[in-house]
Amino acid sequence: MAFLELLDQVGGMGRFQVLQAIALVVPIMLLTTQNMLENFLAAVPSHRCWAPLLDNTSAQASLPGALSPQALLAVSIPPGPNQQPHRCRRFRQPQWQLLDPNATAASWSQAATEPCVDGWVYDRSTFTSTIVTKWDLVCDSQTLKPMAQSIYLAGVLVGAAVFGHASDRWLPESARWLLAMGKLDRGLRVLQRVATINGKKAVREALTMDVLLSAMQGEPSTGQAPASLGTLLCTPGLRLRTWILVLCWFSFAFTFYGLALDLQALGGNIFLLQALIGAVDLPAKLVALLLLSRLGRRLPQAGSLVLSGLCILANTVVPYDMGAVRSALAVLGLGATGAAFTCINIFTGELFPTVVRMTAVGFCQVAARGGAILGPLVRLLGIHSPSLPLLVYGGTSVLSGLVALLLPETRSLPLPDTIQDMQNQAVKKAAHGTAEPSVLKSTRL
Repeated sequence: MAFLELLDQVGGMGRFQVLQAIALVVPIMLLTTQNMLENFLAAVPSHRCWAPLLDNTSAQASLPGALSPQALLAVSIPPGPNQQPHRCRRFRQPQWQLLDPNATAASWSQAATEPCVDGWVYDRSTFTSTIVTKWDLVCDSQTLKPMAQSIYLAGVLVGAAVFGHASDRWLPESARWLLAMGKLDRGLRVLQRVATINGKKAVREALTMDVLLSAMQGEPSTGQAPASLGTLLCTPGLRLRTWILVLCWFSFAFTFYGLALDLQALGGNIFLLQALIGAVDLPAKLVALLLLSRLGRRLPQAGSLVLSGLCILANTVVPYDMGAVRSALAVLGLGATGAAFTCINIFTGELFPTVVRMTAVGFCQVAARGGAILGPLVRLLGIHSPSLPLLVYGGTSVLSGLVALLLPETRSLPLPDTIQDMQNQAVKKAAHGTAEPSVLKSTRL
């Protein structure tokens, strides 16, 4: 009996697999929810400088006549770049000449202004309180918001490293991996446990070490030493696909967290935008699964990354006042990013042999966490140009999508257990590609 037959007997898809999936999905959902809360906990409401004539009742009482709030605003706060009240400057002295109906920009262009030395007044009609209003993360301190998000994501990386080891206590390792590492006793106990949970009591009682050894006779990977990171980076064939996948994982997280944690920057209603992204995400992942089964792995992986990048780049040329178009492009781009995540999770596991698979996946996920940490920091470039962060996000996604075309196709291929298995697959594929023309030639004769 082969090892694959043994896996089918203990239960290829049963109660154990369902419970394991739930155990993984629940914490992922909680983490994702916490991440997306940043759009509301760190929202930046409209704001202006605190001004005595506007916000000090005693100063208003000293005025000789009654003036409307609009008039007091006009003489206290200069216009900003969009002709709305400036968010970060105020007049040092009230500019009463601006109350003249014939006043022009020349009437105040020479007037002295100053920063918001007395603080800010925030519009609390939508958000009564955020970390921005609590700590005044605006104007000269606006860079602290993406830095705080980056620090939070760095904490996620540290937590994954620390609690990843702790999770081994309750989340069993792959039986195939344990057997490949020569840990036969632990592999046998995992298989027995799976059979018990799946209700295969007869299989559980019949599953002994002799049966396991008999099933593993045709498994060439049994007893191999665990592969190191150096194996990934130095072995021909593994090195190229490792660096390509590192770029793809980095690009996904870099783009997603850079955009998804600051939906306000994309324009439009962030509540509606958040709901649309949530509504599109699941269908996008289902479409990705369908394409993976029909088109293979490489094209959906590359196509989803390129589509995401093109949608982001398109928003650099769409006027800011076209909120519906910008929102549609943002939703489509983030949906494509979610599809890319589905593709890369499946593709990565199929590209590496069992003996090095977990090392490769761990290395790629560290690259993704690094991209997530850097993603919010790129928004600091918006100080120089609002389009610059989008150009960086979109360009990175398109580049990684094009590079992904260099990866080999893995659809319908068995999972390799050893590095030699992987190399044999490449040789067979090359031989099949070179042999095909000769077969076609012989059929013409």
